[in-house]
Amino acid sequence: MKKIVLFASGSGSNVENIIQYFRQNQQAEVVAVFCNNPKAKVIARAESLKVPVVLFSKEELLGESVLLKLHAFHPDLIVLAGFLLQFPLNIIQAYPDRIVNIHPALLPKYGGKGMYGMHVHRAVIENKETETGISIHYIDEHYDEGDIIFQKSTALNGSETAEEIAAKVHELEHRFFPMVIEQLILHS
Repeated sequence: MKKIVLFASGSGSNVENIIQYFRQNQQAEVVAVFCNNPKAKVIARAESLKVPVVLFSKEELLGESVLLKLHAFHPDLIVLAGFLLQFPLNIIQAYPDRIVNIHPALLPKYGGKGMYGMHVHRAVIENKETETGISIHYIDEHYDEGDIIFQKSTALNGSETAEEIAAKVHELEHRFFPMVIEQLILHS
């Protein structure tokens, strides 16, 4: 059985969705959720699903501590699901082509530092985009610049609020993210 470790900073709806998806799957399991925010709702979600949570600080992420804790789980794939800190080079080098992220826009548009959550959706509105979507990509040392694995778009009519766009994007995330993870696991 392949092992997946999730990283998250927020509410954890994608984390919960991924854990539930792989509960029905014989190929892989989520063995841990790593979180940098002790107040994040993802902690309660993971604990309620009996998945261990590893809390850490930004300093621990940038040092060797998180890498050592990660090694203990022997992950085949590391998935960033709403993780807001830049991933350190030491972890990227330890797990080449085994760390993926989901971004709530069609990269390369609306990527980079500070482009997350509602910031992305507001920028989409300000620029009068006719579509938006999700991008699943490998992680490299730059925000949102790793090779794109999968994209899915949704049309916009120009009258949506940022909250309505967020709901459309979440629907795409929940529908496609677990399936893309599964394909990556099967081919790893």
